[in-house]
Amino acid sequence: MAWTWRFEKSDGTETVPAVEPEEFATQGDAESWIGETWKDLLDGGTEQVTLFEDGTKTYGPMSLQGEEEAAG
Repeated sequence: MAWTWRFEKSDGTETVPAVEPEEFATQGDAESWIGETWKDLLDGGTEQVTLFEDGTKTYGPMSLQGEEEAAG
């Protein structure tokens, strides 16, 4: 299984992430990575992300802007 993120603007259009993504072996690894890189992604123009497992949507879109407000 491979877990991957889709990086998007708030309107759902796909963007190129500021941090090079990878495929993850577990959902936890993917979530840990987004937890470590969300601010750099947001600063680079990604406003939301969606998680996929082998091409099937797991959840999302999840706003990165909400994270910034919570960390505020």
